[in-house]
Amino acid sequence: MTTDNQSSKDVDQRISMVTGEPKRAIRVLAMPMIISMFLIMAYNLADSIWVAGLGPNALAALGFINPLFMIVVGLGNGLGAGAMSLIARCIGAQNKKGADNAAMHSLILTVAVSAGVTVVLLLFLKPILLLMGAGVTVDLAMQYGQIVFGGLIFLMFSNVASGILRAEGDVNRPMYAIAATTVLNVILDPIFIYYFGWGVSGAAWATILSSSISCVVLIYWLLLKRDTYVSFSRKDFKASWNVVKNILMVALPASVESLVMSILGIILNFMLVITGGAEAVAVYTAGWRVVMMAMIPPIGIGTAAITVGGAAYGARKYDNLSTALSYSAKLGVGIALVTATLTYIFAGSIATIFTYSPQSAFMAPSIAAFLQVMFLFFITVPLGITASSIFQAMGKGFTSLILTVLREVVFVAFFAYLFAFTLGFGSSGVWWGIVVGGGLGCAVAYTWATIYVRRLKRNY
Repeated sequence: MTTDNQSSKDVDQRISMVTGEPKRAIRVLAMPMIISMFLIMAYNLADSIWVAGLGPNALAALGFINPLFMIVVGLGNGLGAGAMSLIARCIGAQNKKGADNAAMHSLILTVAVSAGVTVVLLLFLKPILLLMGAGVTVDLAMQYGQIVFGGLIFLMFSNVASGILRAEGDVNRPMYAIAATTVLNVILDPIFIYYFGWGVSGAAWATILSSSISCVVLIYWLLLKRDTYVSFSRKDFKASWNVVKNILMVALPASVESLVMSILGIILNFMLVITGGAEAVAVYTAGWRVVMMAMIPPIGIGTAAITVGGAAYGARKYDNLSTALSYSAKLGVGIALVTATLTYIFAGSIATIFTYSPQSAFMAPSIAAFLQVMFLFFITVPLGITASSIFQAMGKGFTSLILTVLREVVFVAFFAYLFAFTLGFGSSGVWWGIVVGGGLGCAVAYTWATIYVRRLKRNY
């Protein structure tokens, strides 16, 4: 069998899988996504670990860049989700030209957005950092930020190119690209930071160089090797505001969702400072890292649901869309039950990871107590993530955003205030506010999605 025939067969198998039985497709697509997200976490952790050796000011400089970095990454993830949703819908509708045009628009849009954001950040980075309170660390933060944001195109392109591949069921190659980026970053960090003596600038160059090499690999797969379902041809490209709008209808709300999460974090930190001071914030910060790790499987499953749900919606196979919604939620909750149980049982041992030094040992009981409350939050999170993913799959990005705002800002913030201040529970009240508010918000989101999909089935 020739290479071209094998490539064509591989593409056909992927498309058949994405448009076929939803349960199998979600299982196949979710695992590489989950692995990819753990790799991204390791990637981010590597910078912090190596930079920590330069002293507290260098680490603090990274801390001031991180919120801006996460907003930028959120924008890249949003564009990737927008591309993935629209291409998957075109695949489901058997609209090959539409999928090709959507893919080309996605890449052009990525270049345009990244160029605009890069210019804005480089021009106004110092005032923004000073406004954030960078103070004596502003020069170090500038050294790191100017390099990282100067290479923004590589970070955003990787997200969108990966989204294009995932839309057609190719989740392994994006995982390989992320793995290569992570390994390269871990290797280059100590060389650039310490061996070359570049300090925080070295960490930034390691990030950009590893990301650029990942982009080269993705460009080869998409534009040169040409063994994907979507193809890129200048003669087939037809500029369309409607295509751009369809991508942005998912991309912009998905990007804003990251900002909403950041705003909630600021609100909760403010409540914790009032109720328990810096120690309460430290306990929450350490414990939330565990929560974020526990959220990776449902997020990975939700990302798979965007592809499967998008294809089903595009094909008007609303039974498959309903199955994607219910099965993703059940799978996510099943994994969460295991994670929650293990977290509850080993909360004390997990807490010692963050309290190994004599100066922080006193926080261990509080972190353990936090985790033994938050384990309930693990169980409801998959419902909210699945609902948001299905709405994104249908191109209803603003509905997903409304649900996120309702869950995070309205329910969580309200109940955190109610328990912490009105009922006088203090810092632990903030924890219970996250559990109760988040649980109600996720239940509302899943109910909303279920009713919406049922109406589609009934009216079709």
